[in-house]
Formats: sequence, structure tokens, C-alpha cells
Amino acid sequence: MKRNLRFCLVLIGLFIPGVFIANSQTLVESVAAIVGNEVVYLSDIENAVADLRRGGNRTPVDQLRCSVLHEILVSKLFLDQARIDSITVTDDAVEGELNMRMNDAVRRAGSEEALVAYFRKSMVEIRRDIRKTMLDQQIVREVQGKIGENLSVTPADVKRYFATIPKDSLPIVPAKYKVSIIQVDPPSNEDNKAMARQKLLDIRSQILGGKSFYALAALYSEDPGSAKSGGEIGFLTRGELEKEYADAAFSLSKNSISKIVETKYGFHLIQLIDRKGEMVNTRHILIRPQVKPEQAEKAISKLDSLATQIRKDSIKFETAAFRFSTHKDSRINGGKLVSTNPSDRVSWFSLEELNKDMYVKIREMKIGEISDPFQTTDENNNVVFRIIRLDDEMPAHTANIKDDYQNLSNAALMTLQSKTYEKWIKNKIENTYLKVSDEYKSCEFLKKEWLK
Repeated sequence: MKRNLRFCLVLIGLFIPGVFIANSQTLVESVAAIVGNEVVYLSDIENAVADLRRGGNRTPVDQLRCSVLHEILVSKLFLDQARIDSITVTDDAVEGELNMRMNDAVRRAGSEEALVAYFRKSMVEIRRDIRKTMLDQQIVREVQGKIGENLSVTPADVKRYFATIPKDSLPIVPAKYKVSIIQVDPPSNEDNKAMARQKLLDIRSQILGGKSFYALAALYSEDPGSAKSGGEIGFLTRGELEKEYADAAFSLSKNSISKIVETKYGFHLIQLIDRKGEMVNTRHILIRPQVKPEQAEKAISKLDSLATQIRKDSIKFETAAFRFSTHKDSRINGGKLVSTNPSDRVSWFSLEELNKDMYVKIREMKIGEISDPFQTTDENNNVVFRIIRLDDEMPAHTANIKDDYQNLSNAALMTLQSKTYEKWIKNKIENTYLKVSDEYKSCEFLKKEWLK
């Protein structure tokens, strides 16, 4: 299976973000191989090998070089086919991820200056090289997509795939649950927001009076991830920040302090540390609205009344959710909780995928039961109040066709795609000009599959 999957994810492992902190020594640009119109340079192989070694791979260097060469040659086959089929990818297709990769590279290096010194290249050159790698990856995916565009699996195919899995290798699927929720926000929350704003105004006055932003962030910020670093969150692109935060941060001059900025996480004071092109490094102090005991009591009472009415069948749970719930993502579905991942809108959750308060409630409930009201936090870590209904439960079990058909169908399709790619690669090798440097001809895969 691992061998098959490799062809679905060609070169992805070689170009993970860590490779961007690559060996900086100058290498002679000797040609290691030619595949059709595509060239593999010695530096392509040596840089990837060096990165894998730094990552802890202890495979003997000669074997590692052969493994890396194999993966690169496979990718070059796809790139050569893209040239033949006139498949291209624009810079726009990778720009968003490119910004995140660049930002991650800067964080790993410690600063832009450190990254430039390590690469011995300018930021423009580093960005250019990373963009080229990412464009190649996207082109490979486009070619693979074209090769496999008409592939599908039938229920019979899934059954045959399942039958090939040794019984002692079938995975244990953890227990999963379907849940509906009714959520209410703290009553009079505008008063809480006003108090949070006032607290930040007082902190801002202290900073403008000469006190250290760093020290006050460490003392007062309610963002535990950055407070210990004086509020610093590192270089981020506009797309990685909340819009309101980004608008304020990109409008600041170096070391200046923003006015109060509200996002879904609460209220922020922002200080611009530095700006490099389309990335900013900022400090912030986050203050969240605090819920008073009497407000919590009112919210709990409201939900308790709703729960009683639902249990008496005076109102349907779905109706109550639509009318009273403040959880925007679920209320339009009658309270049904669905994953917030847009590419994976599943409604089954393991307990580990739910927050601690939900976990504690659900593990003691029976199907159809409605919980007592409880205080918890939402996806943005703001205080909210909820009641939940356990809609369905799938006990932990060994994977089987009945309960896990969709997952098995996906795995069967992936296996079919992998076999199709392997067949395509074999045919492509036979019909493509290939030349490999003598120093690599001892690689076993070349003797068996490529050089005949």
C-alpha cells in the first residue's frame, strides 16, 4: 500500500517546508539525468538528500540518493507529459500557499536575514525557487488528475478491495457520535465587550505613557500562545490574519500602536514590529469579554427552560435550535453539528474531536437524550452556553463494509488510481528518452525498470 500511495503523492515528501532550509553550499550544476525534455541536476538530488538526513533519515547515503533520484525521475515523467499535453499552471494557483511556505521558512530560520544568509540568496531568489517547486507539484497533480479522471469504483470493487485486506490488519475504528446543539451567548454581552474595550484603553494609555508593550502583553494578554513571548506572533501574511487585524497591522508604521481592533476572538491592541513585503511581524494584547456570574445564571436558566419544553415535546429540538441558537453553522440545520472543514463536512465525531466539556457530557448520554445546560467555549474560544442532544452513536469496531463503506470506497479508489499511475509510468518510461549519469547506474530500480 505504501508503495502504491507513493505514486499518488509524487515528490510531496521531498518538498515539505523543511526542505526550504536547505544545504547552502554551492554545488556544480552537473546533469544527473535527462527525462524527455526535463533535466535533473546533481544539486536537485544532493539538496534533497541533505534535507532528509537532517530530518533524521539514517538510510545509507548511496541508497538515499537512489531513492531520491527515483522520485525525481517519476515527477519528471509527469512534467514531460504536461509539456506534451500543454498543461500549465499559473502563479495565482500557488500564491496563497507560497506565502504560507515563505512565512514558515522565515519562522524556521528565525528571521529573513537568517534565511538569506543560510541560502546565500536574496529573498526574491528564494521565493522564485520555492514557487518553481510548487508549480511543478501542481502540474504533476494536474497530469495525474487527467490520467485518473474517469476512474471510479463500484460496490463490487469495494467488496473485492475489502476482501484483500488481511483480517488481522483491519483497523479499529473509534466510537463516533452524531450530535445536535442549541447554543446561546452570554446575555448583555455588549456590556462585557464595553468592559473589555475599557481595559484595553487603560493598557493602551500605559503603553503610550512609556510602559513596555512586551511586559504588558506578558502580564495581561489572554492569548496564551503569544503572551509568554510578549505578544509576538511572528511574520504572517495578510491572508493568515483575521481581516480586521490585518487591516490594522498593515496600516501601522514600525513600533506604532493600533487603536482597539475587534475580531471574532475578542479585542486587540497591535504593535508593528517589522514589515517585509507582504508579511508583518506584530505583537498584540488580546482581551476577551468576561462573563459575569449573573449572566451565566440567566443563560443556563434559559437553556434549562428550553430543554424542559423539548423533553415534554412542547417544542421540537430543531425548531428551538432555529429560533434560539446563536451557533450560526448548526442552527440552519436544526442544530445538527457538522465539521467546519469545508472540504470534509462530516457529521460523525469521535470524542477526541470535541472539546472537553462536550466530551464529558456525551460519553454519559444515551441516544435521544438531551443534556442539562452547561458552560463551554466555542470554536474561537469565547464563552458560550449549550444543551446537546445525542442523535446517534457508532460503537468502536473493527472496520467493516456496512459501517465504513465510504472510507473503504475512498481507499479502493486510491488503490485503483495508484495502479493506473504505475501502469502509465511503465508505459511512459518505454516511450520517453532517458539518459542517466554513470554514477547513478548502480541504482537497482534503474536496472529493473528504467534502463533496459
